[in-house]
Amino acid sequence: MFFHRETNGIRVTAQPFYLAEHSDPAEERYVFAYRMRIENVGEQPAQLVWRHWYIHDAASGDSEVEGEGVVGEQPLIGPGGVHEYQSFCVLESPEGSMEGFYEFRRPDGQVFRAQIPHFLLRTFSA
Repeated sequence: MFFHRETNGIRVTAQPFYLAEHSDPAEERYVFAYRMRIENVGEQPAQLVWRHWYIHDAASGDSEVEGEGVVGEQPLIGPGGVHEYQSFCVLESPEGSMEGFYEFRRPDGQVFRAQIPHFLLRTFSA
């Protein structure tokens, strides 16, 4: 399943999936991966400089994760350009969700947030 959101000419698409082979339900360890696709559908380049995630775990509650760039990179995405990466999170519950924002900087110094769509993390199909 894909989840999309577009803000200020940046389209963010998330595709989450459950990693059963890395999970251990007996130990309340559920591993989810997600593929992120960030497309510049606008007319100006933008550099991804910061990320902020809100993680909702049905068992342990809410947490936040933030930091520079994504998976060690701060990509500059030109008009029509795409940046893709994959990451993961570990929950204590078989169900949760994620959402957040990426902070971008334009060459003229303008800073803006592109929303990351709310997406579900489930061990089963809805």
